Amino acid sequence: MEVQKQALVLVVDDDQLFFESMKSLITRMGHQACGAGSLSEAHTRLKSEPVDIILLDLFLPDGMGIDHIESFCQSPSGPALIMITGKGDPDSAGLAIKRGALDFLVKPSSIHDTRQAITRALTHRQTIRSYQSPQLSLNTIIGKSEPIRHCFDMAARAAGCHSGVLITGETGTGKELFARTIHENSPRKTHNFVTVDCAALTETLVESTLFGHRKGAFTSADQDRTGLVNAANKGTLFLDEIGEMPLSLQKTFLRVLQEKRYRPVGKTTEVKSDFRLIAATNRDLSRMVDEGRFRRDLLFRLRAFTLELPPLRNRIEDIKPLAEHHARGLAARYGIPVKQFESGFFAMLKRCPWPGNVRELFNVIEHAFFATGDRSTIHVMDLPQELRIEVAQLSVRMGLSAQNHQSTAENTTDEDLKDFFANGEPSIKDVRNRVESRYLEEIIRHTEGDVHRMLDISGLSRSHLYAMLKRFDLTKFLKK
Repeated sequence: MEVQKQALVLVVDDDQLFFESMKSLITRMGHQACGAGSLSEAHTRLKSEPVDIILLDLFLPDGMGIDHIESFCQSPSGPALIMITGKGDPDSAGLAIKRGALDFLVKPSSIHDTRQAITRALTHRQTIRSYQSPQLSLNTIIGKSEPIRHCFDMAARAAGCHSGVLITGETGTGKELFARTIHENSPRKTHNFVTVDCAALTETLVESTLFGHRKGAFTSADQDRTGLVNAANKGTLFLDEIGEMPLSLQKTFLRVLQEKRYRPVGKTTEVKSDFRLIAATNRDLSRMVDEGRFRRDLLFRLRAFTLELPPLRNRIEDIKPLAEHHARGLAARYGIPVKQFESGFFAMLKRCPWPGNVRELFNVIEHAFFATGDRSTIHVMDLPQELRIEVAQLSVRMGLSAQNHQSTAENTTDEDLKDFFANGEPSIKDVRNRVESRYLEEIIRHTEGDVHRMLDISGLSRSHLYAMLKRFDLTKFLKK
């Protein structure tokens, strides 16, 4: 595929010399360049100009570039994004890629590396724009938010291939639901979808459960038994919470996964099973590998195709359709007229942290549904009391945080400002750095390094907080 003849590249950086350097390089490549010295200016340009590529600085006068990657990539022209910064930070690089950046360059980057990055981005963008997403039959998965639509697209791709799939995500995000959807849209849909809950397997009976056994193989084996792996022949084997699989079984299962052959307990001959594996976990398997609790070679096999499901707090626009869908289902199940929700009900739900994700939301809606009795409308007061208390406490904490910020600003004296010029004539960027550093030191002292309290008080996102702490070398003071 040939790269398009001319593209518009937006350089988002407050360093004018860097912009001029990039503009010269981009022009020599046969493309056009435009600049933005701040995030707000970049957003304005993206609304009116058909930008193809964005070169985005990490630190800008009005915020962190990394926190705007997703919104930039969702601009009308669908630009590809390259993160570029003067400070090397492996964690920021990883987070930038995870949020949608295609590349991460460190200044001063060579002309060759920069040209290659821009060319790769243009080629990728052309590929994506010409790609037609496979159609996915969705019967039970609800949502229209950008994060969940991305998961629909990934699930459609997974359904169209024969590779194994690893589904990751917090508890309650719908991992089994996505696994079933992939199976039901795959060529194996006419055969069994077999679920194995690895957390419920006892180490003494795990091989018998998976592979079956011969009568008399052990004391309670009073008849032959066909294992779950055989039941999944020509279909899909879903290993839920695979991080709980005993280490002693992982080597055996790796061979089964590679050869599609296994030996039932007590038998001398092997049996074949043509199954497709889908695994799910809420664990960090890479960390488990480092800790010696999960086999690296098995993880490599599982990662052929990875689907990461977003937590509900990252797709709050889906709360209303999810709640309405579940309420309609409850009404149909119990033969009750469909209930309505009072004004303000969903505003309350959107303020909840939802650690249990969609599963927790459904439990809350079910509680509220039956708490209404014969009433046709579900009210905020029908929600569980503990949920309303949690939201109220969170609101108070956020209000106190805002008051503290305002009080700090109001109590800044002339002497504080004069102090900035005691040892020179600092720029506004230097002053901002000193204020931010002082604030972070104080919040660490106040919370004793508790990250959760720091997030509540500061109002920052986790990624923004960590990036700031790293910038000032303060992560070593966090509570372990």
